[in-house]
Amino acid sequence: MKKFMDENFLLKTETAQKLYHNHASKMPIFDYHCHLNTKDIAEDRRFKTITEVWLYGDHYKWRAMRTNGVDERFCTGDASDWEKFEKWAETVPQTLRNPLYHWTHLELKKFFGIDKLLSPATAREIYDECNAKLNTPEYSCQGLIRMANVHTICTTDDPVDTLEYHRQIKASGFEVAVLPAWRPDKATMVENPASFNDYLAQLESASGMAIKTFDDLIAALDNRHQFFHENGCRLSDHGLDTAYAADYTQEEIKEIFASVREGKKLDRTEVVKFQSCMLFEFGLLDHKRGWTQQFHIGALRNNNTRLFKKLGPDTGFDSIGDLPVAAPLSKLLDRLDMENKLSKTILYNLNPRDNELYATMAGNFQDGSVPGKIQYGSGWWFLDQKDGMEKQMNALSNLGLLSRFIGMLTDSRSFLSYTRHEYFRRTLCNLLGNDVENGEIPNDMELLGSMVENISFNNARNYFNF
Repeated sequence: MKKFMDENFLLKTETAQKLYHNHASKMPIFDYHCHLNTKDIAEDRRFKTITEVWLYGDHYKWRAMRTNGVDERFCTGDASDWEKFEKWAETVPQTLRNPLYHWTHLELKKFFGIDKLLSPATAREIYDECNAKLNTPEYSCQGLIRMANVHTICTTDDPVDTLEYHRQIKASGFEVAVLPAWRPDKATMVENPASFNDYLAQLESASGMAIKTFDDLIAALDNRHQFFHENGCRLSDHGLDTAYAADYTQEEIKEIFASVREGKKLDRTEVVKFQSCMLFEFGLLDHKRGWTQQFHIGALRNNNTRLFKKLGPDTGFDSIGDLPVAAPLSKLLDRLDMENKLSKTILYNLNPRDNELYATMAGNFQDGSVPGKIQYGSGWWFLDQKDGMEKQMNALSNLGLLSRFIGMLTDSRSFLSYTRHEYFRRTLCNLLGNDVENGEIPNDMELLGSMVENISFNNARNYFNF
């Protein structure tokens, strides 16, 4: 019987162990999509408790705690840090076979050198040991990033953001590149005229431009796109329930924009036409400046109305959606490609039924200009666990080129989540090791080791070329 989470955790064969220990484990991390707080990095924040770094803002854990019968007070409420940690410690033993069990113990081991299993019996001891270490200089935010061997971080930023903390980080001489990524979703949300117009007021202030017409909107966004570019941004991101590519005319879009500016409620057809136009316009901006675009597609958000009103978005009430995506996604990418303005693109699905759909969609728009120009992105959100990662990589292997895959990202708000890269790399090495043991691929360690190093880091570095 194997010991839980030893040095060969998830590595079932000798080949897998060699690939991980000799190749994957030594590679730096290129974290091209996350939600880390740049203010924390710029000010090199030091967390007072493990609860602050582990439970504040982590909706994965909140969902598990609620499911375990824990009152909201101990998730997002006013309970003390110890009380929240204690409830998490009570929940962890109930998360067996959920990736949270693995992530929790990987993070304790990687960052704190703790091999004990978290439970009510060990909670106080682990809490005190983690807190003592967090209150030392090497456990600051920048220190945690160094411990994880991070090379580059790309955050998630709205076009109206000042990027002041990105500039502060760069000026400080911090050796890890912390770059912004453009997330313009709010500029498409015309279904709520009041919120949309409030956002445009912010965009006017940020750009220094009046926005009276649709052309003004595009000019203001172009202004901010250039500002982001000047501050190192080379990557955009779009969070979508599905792709949008309805037919429209410029006259229709101008009329729709005028209506929403007057506060009029749009019908669904008008909303979809406007969003379709905006996705195309964003694609043009990205191509204009040589950026890569990302599409995260398939979340059904804010399902619990009562708790959404109480707690707001991103608090653990989202799930997998099932809207059709193939036809509109193809149409959107084709529109840009017909103009010869399709940028490098990364596609992420949240519904696992669509794995092969996305893998084949990526193949439709490869043009030989860049290896893996259209990427089928890593397992995302509900799929960034062992089973989801394996299925994504198997679909990509069968229908594309796994060797050109740009690998894992954190997609997290926690500075301890870099162990997800280790989890991914172990899973990758185990897949390849099994194939070698089964005689399905050659036992060529030079070939396989190079492939593992490329997927772990080199491919992303070369693909983004920041």
